[in-house]
Amino acid sequence: MFETLSLATDDRGVATLTLNRAEKHNAMSAQMITELTQAAAQLGADEAVRVVVLTGAGKSFCAGGDLGWMQAQMAAESETRFVEARKLAEMLQALNTLPKPLIGAVQGNAFGGGVGLASVCDVAIGADTIKMGLTETKLGLIPATIGPYVIARMGEARARRVFMSARLFGASEAVELGLLAKAVPANALDDAIEAEVYPYLSCAPGAVASAKQLVRQLGPRIDDAVIDHTIGQLVDRWETDEAREGIGAFFEKRKPAWISKV
Repeated sequence: MFETLSLATDDRGVATLTLNRAEKHNAMSAQMITELTQAAAQLGADEAVRVVVLTGAGKSFCAGGDLGWMQAQMAAESETRFVEARKLAEMLQALNTLPKPLIGAVQGNAFGGGVGLASVCDVAIGADTIKMGLTETKLGLIPATIGPYVIARMGEARARRVFMSARLFGASEAVELGLLAKAVPANALDDAIEAEVYPYLSCAPGAVASAKQLVRQLGPRIDDAVIDHTIGQLVDRWETDEAREGIGAFFEKRKPAWISKV
């Protein structure tokens, strides 16, 4: 059914949703964004599914947004940019409000939108060898549509340490920042995920869904107005000279103009 994802459900009702563009470090293309939205709807409606595990194939969890997709948005008409930005924002919200526990198994590096995907999980556990980073500003962009989820997970004070600098950090700092619940050796990740999954199999599924909805209602506000604001912020950045320079420099394999020569 999916081309950029794989989905398997065991006989306990534990579904594993895997980002499956390993050759592209699981960067989110337009197709993957659409398929993640579809997968969220499918899993949410499937009464046989009790828990969802989100992970990535290959060495990376998710390298963020596909740069080819971003480059296409900068060349598109403004209306198209808004449509594509909304698809990204709605995918994140679909996963964030999935009426099933969503557990992130962050087996590899997570950058940009990959940090966003970890942040929409109810709990994320990472291999202790991984790197993470909100790398958008290196490209002249900002962590716009992922911003509400990242800040809800980290809190403003901790987010300000890494939200703007594009600095990479390891798994132990990701735990300190609140992005990961814990970091474990790579060969212990499956067991750590199973320890998170197992308790839900004794819980009433409807009560779990209601409890998740309640905690989301009591947490930081992420409503249509907030989402619309982040869409506008993303589109605005796509239209800047900095974004054109940053993305152009990436594809031309050169340093962008703002990098200090000192």
